[in-house]
Amino acid sequence: MKLTLKTLAMTAILLGPAPISAQTNSSYDRQFISWPVYSGDDLELTVNDRGTSFRLWSPKAQEAIVNLYDNGHTGKPYSTLPMKFDPATGTWSASLPEKLYGKFYTFRVKNDGNWLPETPGVWAKAVGVNGKRAAIIDFAGTDPEGWENDRGPGMKNFTDAVIYEMHHRDMSMDPSSGIANKGKFLALTEEGTVSPLGEKTGIDHLKELGVTHIHILPSYDYNSVDEANLHENQYNWGYDPQNYNTPEGSYSTNPSDPATRVREMKEMIKALHNAGIGVVMDVVYNHTYRLDSWLWRTVPWYYYRQEEDGSPSNGSGCGSDLATERSMCAQYILDSVLYWAEEYHIDGFRFDLMGLLDVPLMNRIRRELDRRWGRGEKLILGEPWAAAETAAVPGTVLASKEHLTELDAGVSAFCDNTRDAVKGDLWSEDAAGFVNGGGLDADRLACCIKGWASGPESVVKSPSQTVNYLSCHDDWTLWDRLVYTGDKALRFQRCPPDLLRQNRLAAAIYFTCQGCLFLLSGEEFARTKQGVKNTYASPLEINQLDWTRAWANRQLADYYRGLIALRMRLPGLQDKTAAAGSRVLAGTSPGKDCAAVLLDNTGAGSPWKRLFMAYSAAPEAVSLTLPQGDWDVLADAESSFAWQKPRAIKASAPLEPVSALILGQR
Repeated sequence: MKLTLKTLAMTAILLGPAPISAQTNSSYDRQFISWPVYSGDDLELTVNDRGTSFRLWSPKAQEAIVNLYDNGHTGKPYSTLPMKFDPATGTWSASLPEKLYGKFYTFRVKNDGNWLPETPGVWAKAVGVNGKRAAIIDFAGTDPEGWENDRGPGMKNFTDAVIYEMHHRDMSMDPSSGIANKGKFLALTEEGTVSPLGEKTGIDHLKELGVTHIHILPSYDYNSVDEANLHENQYNWGYDPQNYNTPEGSYSTNPSDPATRVREMKEMIKALHNAGIGVVMDVVYNHTYRLDSWLWRTVPWYYYRQEEDGSPSNGSGCGSDLATERSMCAQYILDSVLYWAEEYHIDGFRFDLMGLLDVPLMNRIRRELDRRWGRGEKLILGEPWAAAETAAVPGTVLASKEHLTELDAGVSAFCDNTRDAVKGDLWSEDAAGFVNGGGLDADRLACCIKGWASGPESVVKSPSQTVNYLSCHDDWTLWDRLVYTGDKALRFQRCPPDLLRQNRLAAAIYFTCQGCLFLLSGEEFARTKQGVKNTYASPLEINQLDWTRAWANRQLADYYRGLIALRMRLPGLQDKTAAAGSRVLAGTSPGKDCAAVLLDNTGAGSPWKRLFMAYSAAPEAVSLTLPQGDWDVLADAESSFAWQKPRAIKASAPLEPVSALILGQR
């Protein structure tokens, strides 16, 4: 979640509904504890041979209606249907004998004697431009050819994942991308795209790099981009949810056609699956864009946490925290996740500010995904923190860093410990990590290698719960951080050899940690955002990938490619069990600013029974005394592909300045 959205969201609160005074979470929950939970497949629209029917969950409403429209954006309703209440389910329903394909609809409910504004419903699966009216479409007509046989790559071992985070516009908007469908879902269906210098871009670059999954920033329908007036300078990350179950229209070639965004998102996913790449979707179930949301207009306040004075809870920094501990809110989130996995074949979910969601819900999502698709086929990862304290119902156990051991071992969390150890404390701009002069002792290195799962800093059950990363869309890129802590006067666009060595060393460290891996798009070729930290609404010039940089820093990109390929051959780094930490046999500090570990690497198909991994941030070479035995050089200062034609050494080896050396014992 982006803290800089706070001002925007709080402004929306002031313009939204007034708080209910003196109504706490506890009293609110007692008032509605007996409300029925409804999760039938007919929420909120069904079209079949019997016609079109609507069902809205709103137990508190006094009346409810459906407005029908010919147009998805303008015009008055051509018909209004009264809805009938069923107290046993808490739902309102109405139906017509015709199939209303091509029409649009909204709901209105009367609450406390007042008609609330229109809403497309909380379950709109297709919408008109800007998402204010729900659309009635034939979803079977949105499936690409062969969709019934489409499958993701699968991921039986959570820690096999190498996840590449990208924003649709970042990936393709720069002229150097060579991609025709710029900023669209279809950008990742194009093959054979190259930069002006001949560098592979888009999906071909992802295949060559060797990542297992891409993580797409929020791709549901969000509020901050005007789909009716698209222009190149409109930009947002999308952490302002509007319709949770509909693709974002600005990423389609025709936002006014409700079916286009659905079909084109599926086409993107199928193309990635054909390339052997899974899709992880960023989901933001911790807050809505504003308090006056479709959730609020359907059941005022039910879906939201409140402070003791009745004001909205602000643990998200946006003043609209969702009450995930309430039964129907939890059911809605679970059903939404399952819908994306079923309808769009999504392979995993990254939960924004997971520390605001409750542990029982996250475990329930994990269990249900496993039940339907098999253990580990769908990834779950999240941020184990929040922006501030949230007003959850007393006794709620939140999925924060403090409670990770209460989560299923298949729910993974971003590891800030390793991130800060390698490049410096995120919250201190001048702080340096190991690669940029901050030091790293052998014990802390061993804790990083164990994936947060063993030792004095242990906070997870096993490395299956750990996501190792150094950069993501938040904060500086890795390259900009290295520049800032190295020479602030240095131009961010330049790539001097000393900083490139720091980047390679940083990559070597976190790519040799147990757990799964995550990197920001372009990190592999020293991506810069010109020193801007939080670019959620910055111009394209700041955010878009410069693919000519991929050519200029080809050696760095190749180093990442070799590390990914090598990692897939090292079972000692892919062990996801609780005993994985015991594979770290010893840790040493062979010299100043130098640390090393010896690792058990036994496993099926491995030619190397042990690994010796040494890392140095020292400006001079260090002579390493090796453990007894014959060793193969798998990666060194210049190449991460040495394992393809390993050279044998024994007794001692030079560790070059600011570099890593990875050795394997036959």
